[in-house]
Amino acid sequence: MFMTQASAAPAGINQSAGMSLTNEFLAFRLGQEEYGIDILAVQEIRGYENVTRIANAPEFIKGVINLRGTIVPIIDMRIKFGLGEPIYDQFTVVIILNVASRVVGMVVDSVSDVMTLSPEQIRPAPEIGTAFDTSYLTGLGTVGDRMLILVNIEKLMSSADMGVIEQLTA
Repeated sequence: MFMTQASAAPAGINQSAGMSLTNEFLAFRLGQEEYGIDILAVQEIRGYENVTRIANAPEFIKGVINLRGTIVPIIDMRIKFGLGEPIYDQFTVVIILNVASRVVGMVVDSVSDVMTLSPEQIRPAPEIGTAFDTSYLTGLGTVGDRMLILVNIEKLMSSADMGVIEQLTA
């Protein structure tokens, strides 16, 4: 297990746009796909541990953990994205994020590395239509034959989700 501490965004960087000026992304896997989130949203990376379940919580909210005195809701991204039944093994990790002034953990299959992408390596997210919400996709990053699905974590953790999380941790 490895851990990382990400520094806070320097003054003047607009994180609400979904990507920082650095274009550094933490790459993680869900099933066969590789995703990336802005490294500035990452607080730390931890191994998966048992959570305390909360009654009547949505299925994608696995429960909460106590992280150095802070109650942190844990969201399983496989369930949130509808990617089948999650399998928890030695590679499963929890990425602790700072999202909308809240600390939230997201369970992913594994974390691979931090990638720096130039603007030329980032393509716009494809238009898929109205069948499902893709507003949280900021684009596709390419490095050689690797393709990273870039996610705006603040948009993904919609206000409705954050409202549910707020109720659970209040």
